[in-house]
Amino acid sequence: MQEKEGVVAIKQSDTHLSQLASVGQIAAGIAHEVKNPLTAVKGFLQLLKEKNELKYIEIAESELGNAINILQNLLHVSKPDLEEEPYTAIDLSVELDSLTQLFQDQMYRVSVHADLRDPGSYIMGKKNQLKKVFFNLLKNAFEAIPGNGSISIEHMSTENEVIVCIQDSGVGIPKEKLGLLGTPFYTTKENGTGMGLTLVFSVIYQHNGAIEVQSSENEGTKFTITFPKGTKNIKWREVVYLELETTMNMKDFFIINRDNFEQRLLLEAVNVRDKIEEILAIGNINLLDNAHKLVLFVIDGKEYETIAFAKQEGVTWAKHSLTLAFKLEWVQAVRRVMWDFLYNYDRLNNHNDSKEHYYSMEKSINQLMDQFLNQFFISYSLFKDDLIRAQRAMVEDLSVPIIPLTKETSILTLIGTIDEFRANIIEDKVISQIGNNRIETLIIDMSGVMEMEESVIRQLIHVFDGINMMGCQPIVTGLRPEIVKKMIRTGLSFEHKAVTKGTLQQVLEDYLATR
Repeated sequence: MQEKEGVVAIKQSDTHLSQLASVGQIAAGIAHEVKNPLTAVKGFLQLLKEKNELKYIEIAESELGNAINILQNLLHVSKPDLEEEPYTAIDLSVELDSLTQLFQDQMYRVSVHADLRDPGSYIMGKKNQLKKVFFNLLKNAFEAIPGNGSISIEHMSTENEVIVCIQDSGVGIPKEKLGLLGTPFYTTKENGTGMGLTLVFSVIYQHNGAIEVQSSENEGTKFTITFPKGTKNIKWREVVYLELETTMNMKDFFIINRDNFEQRLLLEAVNVRDKIEEILAIGNINLLDNAHKLVLFVIDGKEYETIAFAKQEGVTWAKHSLTLAFKLEWVQAVRRVMWDFLYNYDRLNNHNDSKEHYYSMEKSINQLMDQFLNQFFISYSLFKDDLIRAQRAMVEDLSVPIIPLTKETSILTLIGTIDEFRANIIEDKVISQIGNNRIETLIIDMSGVMEMEESVIRQLIHVFDGINMMGCQPIVTGLRPEIVKKMIRTGLSFEHKAVTKGTLQQVLEDYLATR
């Protein structure tokens, strides 16, 4: 165990594996955790002898279920391979992005900052088990934050490793308890069993990974998980035996062998292939057709068409809010399969003696694929920015609805809370509208405003000064008693700044009487 600037850190190693295998420790945990629900079942069975009530059967059944779940969790921890799941290539950046969406109900109090660098860095592993690992870590991070706070998620890679860091601003873990993390049935939660983190540690070790925990009480906890990269060990046996038809023209080679290309692409893009139908349903985007179109543009060296297609794709993905990580993985998979097919084209056409053609085409492919990605992300970002600006403008217009009553008179009805941000919008919109439309009288109805801070009242007084400077008469109606009391206590007043009336109806009646 080591300490750095008050932060306690522990790096779990093989010594922890022996701790997990401690028969006495696990046996004691089983006895404690399973004894309680079984004792409850025994008690309710005795009650059933006396009274045949359905509720006793339901409670007994529930408690038996708890005992079975505890034993099942222990089996998964002690022998994770009980889940027959194949090893596949996994991009953890994609999985982390999708897992964060499961905690949308917590986003109102906990801000999540995701820095998912180096997408397309693969490890070999059991996908469902690893998803459980990171789900448990994220769930623990949210639960460690009692009120408002933040969670940061980082994904990065080195030449040989993929690294994931999950850090929360929660309550932290006491120094003396840090070394017990991952031990069966040890937990810091009131109603926890400790099996969640035990599963985390066990699965990480099964995948030849390492986990390091840093924590400081009342300052938060950071988990750093490291896996070896797996791309060097991936063997695509299905591809080795594909029989590709030979053509003299490279474009024809990709057209004739399209089915084999798509088969190879689906094997390569392991995280996207399960989402193809979902993406088609959401955005009417046929990923396989679009991949083939992109390949032909790139093979033909059609720069203009490639860029135009990228811009179109960027707008479409932004419009339907599709996950960027999926698009990046898909395009990178297309690139890798193109390299593979380029190599096979040269091999089948006896270009092996000279690598000049292969390297020339590889360079051309890379340049156009990079251009595609750059233009895609630019187009995606511009569409999102324009959408945000349009939504912001719409919100601003809705928050300051100036309605013309006549050419010289307009009504502004304010509803809800007015904070400093909204007061700034009111100032900008009101002064601009008075100047543009030559408004002589502005009726401001505040009957729907429930509360205003002192700073906002001061700002509105300055707004009334500006309205008067523009040669417009402000009339304020519907001031609520709560706001008037606050103005009295703070010594603030709209007097001499604006005419005040009890209700909007009174002003309109006076206005009609003078017409």
